[in-house]
Amino acid sequence: MKRSLLFIIGVVLVAMVALLALVSVFWTPFDPSHVDPAARLLPPGWPHLMGTDHLGLDIFSRILSGARICLLVGVIAVAIGALIGVPLGLISGSGKGWVSHIIMRAADIIYAFPALLLAILLAAANGGGSIVTAMVAIGISSVPAFIRVARAATLQVMSQDFILAARASATPKRTIAFQHVLPNIAPVVLVQSSVSFGLAILAEAALSYLGLSAPPTTVTWGRMLFDAQSYLFTDPNLALWPGLFIALAVLGCNLLGDGLREVLDPRLQEVR
Repeated sequence: MKRSLLFIIGVVLVAMVALLALVSVFWTPFDPSHVDPAARLLPPGWPHLMGTDHLGLDIFSRILSGARICLLVGVIAVAIGALIGVPLGLISGSGKGWVSHIIMRAADIIYAFPALLLAILLAAANGGGSIVTAMVAIGISSVPAFIRVARAATLQVMSQDFILAARASATPKRTIAFQHVLPNIAPVVLVQSSVSFGLAILAEAALSYLGLSAPPTTVTWGRMLFDAQSYLFTDPNLALWPGLFIALAVLGCNLLGDGLREVLDPRLQEVR
């Protein structure tokens, strides 16, 4: 019952972030980029529900716009990690010898380059940081996790009797991989995708805070934290809201991942 409640909380939190992003596409209370010096550093109230920052920008409107970037980075980064990592994990788990060895050693090498370091390298190569740079860096850094998860699940599936039967009937290896192995490891990949989504949100916020992701004109939650650091003790409201929504988004993804693992893995289901 407790795990089911945590799963529901995770779904609600993720749905909340998705709803904020969807609403920001069609409506925001104020222009997120409109500077109004006369309204600077206002406390939460009406019409500025979360107050304003040091430039008079409406914080609630910027939270809405930041949710859109948050989801975009998460989706693209996870897609990069899964599309590269899962096939390599399948190949490594299905085969033996030097191919599997090379794939796993390459994954170990990528592990040595976290998202922050990759973002710095890509930013130096491209002449500056950007959202695209951050998404690619976060996506590449998540590839080893998908490789290891997919490989472990593939090795488990490959030891099953129906795989042995498929091999005995001379079924091609590609058919076995995509028709028998991939559907059986999909739940594990889905759980890893949920966890990686939360990590991508956190990594993008950190990169934005360090100036390696979005430019100053792009609204992100990490950039809002960067702008609020000078007013942390005089007006903590500026850092409260972006920090809170980053925490809620990451928490929601983690709870969702744990819940999905319980639902999709029969071994973890409670005996009723």
